[in-house]
Amino acid sequence: MEYRRFRVSAPDRRPLLMFIQEALERGGCSVLNASSPNEAPFRLTFEAPDGERMGILVYAFLANSKATRNRPSDEHRFQLKYGSNNGELHDLWQDPFQLYTTLLVGIDPELGFFVGADPLHHSPTRFFISIEFKDRDVRAILADGWAFWERATRRGGIDQPIELMVGGRADSFLRYVRFERAAKGLDVGHRTLLAEKLAVLSRFESIQIPQIPGPEASAALVHHLTQEFELAETEILDLIQSAPRLKMAVRGWVAELHLQRTLAELPGVTECVRLEEEGSPDIRLRIADARPLLIECKNVLRGRLADGTVRVDFQRTRSSKDDPCTRFYRPEDFDIVAACLHPCTERWEFRFALTGAMDPHKRCVGRLSNLVRLDDRWSTDALDAFNRALEA
Repeated sequence: MEYRRFRVSAPDRRPLLMFIQEALERGGCSVLNASSPNEAPFRLTFEAPDGERMGILVYAFLANSKATRNRPSDEHRFQLKYGSNNGELHDLWQDPFQLYTTLLVGIDPELGFFVGADPLHHSPTRFFISIEFKDRDVRAILADGWAFWERATRRGGIDQPIELMVGGRADSFLRYVRFERAAKGLDVGHRTLLAEKLAVLSRFESIQIPQIPGPEASAALVHHLTQEFELAETEILDLIQSAPRLKMAVRGWVAELHLQRTLAELPGVTECVRLEEEGSPDIRLRIADARPLLIECKNVLRGRLADGTVRVDFQRTRSSKDDPCTRFYRPEDFDIVAACLHPCTERWEFRFALTGAMDPHKRCVGRLSNLVRLDDRWSTDALDAFNRALEA
């Protein structure tokens, strides 16, 4: 396994490794192998209660609520801290063969809980940065055993992408491993939807991809997927096969396919194609002989505001090292934004807005704000939005 290893203090890290091992055992797992506490990240292999053998690579750090000057009194945190504080960027390793699941967690051994962040969201990362959460999050974890919440941060005065944090008691750790394995590459809205589903299903002993012993079980699984995606069985298989990356199919390609299908059936549409180039808009559409329109498909966030308003975290997941403003879109990058409501409504439906009508970013000149709410600028009438874009 080719990943960067760090020498760490065994007395300091041993409680974290013990928490992980004991948590897995409490979940009915048999730990087969564990790396030394003086080497990070931790690598463990284990056998789950159903007999499945799994591996995890864990970037684990101590979480606590130690009082810190100029920080809120109700704050907990864990600091990503390996090696020296030299500003170097570090990739958080992902197994190309998908045999190991990568975890990024803060662990409080005294209170008996963990908090996990999305490793892909934080990769690459600089060490000696902190990830904070609140007393209310800890109370929810300890009370329910499984909790999740959105975390919004700013760095250098620039809003960072919203991320989903997931926390649990030790008896939820196996569930978290399975969550992170299934959620790899998902957008925040669908990560939240999955975390919510696992909370509802927590009465079951384990959440896992079912083993398929025969035709009846296989038919039941396919039936579930056809209902979930609202696509025929062969369409699901063809979609996954044609996608450059499997997780893109889970995260965005299903939404794009539904969007393309919806738009192609509109009267007057003469061209509607999906654009698969990296960094390009998602769909090019033409009405009659008018100029083509470029459309970007974005999933909404799962959680609504208190008044029921739906939100879109409207920014790229990566920015240039030299210019954090490159994370945000320009008005000329595409003509229309199509917001997919599936993470919120669990239906493949869309709202449309002109990029020219969206708010400018307050700090990055020539860029669009990432704080987007679905207000009266968003329409269910795609043709009306397209005609307004052509007239602009």
